[in-house]
Amino acid sequence: MEKKQKIVRTIAYYLSYITIGFATGIIGPTLPGLSRLAGTNLVGISYIFPILSIGYLIGSYTGGRMYDRFKVHPVTAGAIVLLGIIMFFVPFSQALWVVFALFFISGLAAGSIDVGGNTLLVWTHGSSVGPFMVGLHFFYGFGAFIAPMIVGLSMRVSTEISWPYWILAGICIPIMLFIFLIPSTKAPAAPKTQSDGESNRLLVLLITAFMFMNVGAQLSYGGWIYSYALKLGITNETNAAYLTSAYWGSIMVGRLISVPVSLKIKPKVMLFVYLFGCVLSALFLILFSTSFSAVWICTITLGLSVSTLVPTTFTLTGDYLHISGKLAGWLVIGIGAGNLVVPWLVGQLFEPFGAIILPIVNLITFIFALGLLVLIVLLIKKKQLEKG
Repeated sequence: MEKKQKIVRTIAYYLSYITIGFATGIIGPTLPGLSRLAGTNLVGISYIFPILSIGYLIGSYTGGRMYDRFKVHPVTAGAIVLLGIIMFFVPFSQALWVVFALFFISGLAAGSIDVGGNTLLVWTHGSSVGPFMVGLHFFYGFGAFIAPMIVGLSMRVSTEISWPYWILAGICIPIMLFIFLIPSTKAPAAPKTQSDGESNRLLVLLITAFMFMNVGAQLSYGGWIYSYALKLGITNETNAAYLTSAYWGSIMVGRLISVPVSLKIKPKVMLFVYLFGCVLSALFLILFSTSFSAVWICTITLGLSVSTLVPTTFTLTGDYLHISGKLAGWLVIGIGAGNLVVPWLVGQLFEPFGAIILPIVNLITFIFALGLLVLIVLLIKKKQLEKG
């Protein structure tokens, strides 16, 4: 593949990730607005997370298989235009079931886009995908960063949530056209140095569970830190939106910093270092939960720490396993399941136990993730020893 073609396709996949980052980052700051729109409370609207994630799971599973069987760029373009249409209609929802239906469909689209971005980037760059993978997830962070900022700015004018969703819908159109017009990437043959997922099912299962923990904690914090800050009376609605934006912004910056770092440090070392940062950030947030300064500091350090867990996990997987659309689909299913369970769990416990449940759930989740990482590294070492 020519260098120019690689650059154009990489840009296209990066742009696709802005759309799902924006769609993720917009949820937390608009939860109160969505609850008012649907005539429910925060507990009721919190079901948006599992419903969105069920769609995400189905979209990941079907999308992974579609990328293996059809021309890949029309599949991605179709998912992006579907996401844009759904986001356009969200502000017109006047009933809870309509909100849930729209976010379920948006989950279908986002899951397919997610699998596509990760899979096609690996197909494009092969064994040198590491820094490009971090870059891909940087643009997810960029989309999630600008979404709460737009919500915060719109709240200065009105309490309605329409404009942020319409802006996202508008962004989807040119990105969809750009990807649709590029010739589709083709799957490369699996290198002899890599194994397939079928012969390493335990490893795939552990990595999927690892994705579940990390992404579940990441999204639950991004989705609930806005409500956390308001519940504890730390700040007002506008500044809470900016706090959410700071979280996603720190993820974006962390991924940018990790591009050169990933060229020097092995994926497994990066994962251990960043996970320890996640554990410490969650712990300090529990200890200083009502301090305005501490919440801001812990939010930023958590964002920096969690920033490269997903892309570095994909890189680690690609170093040992051949990433097909099917395998990427399973990994993204772990992401979708984490998106489903952990934010929903926080939502169910938020009002009965108070806002402090957010960092507690995050701390427990990251500790489990550390244990899974140890098992993954040991299993890979065992497999390598068996191969001689």
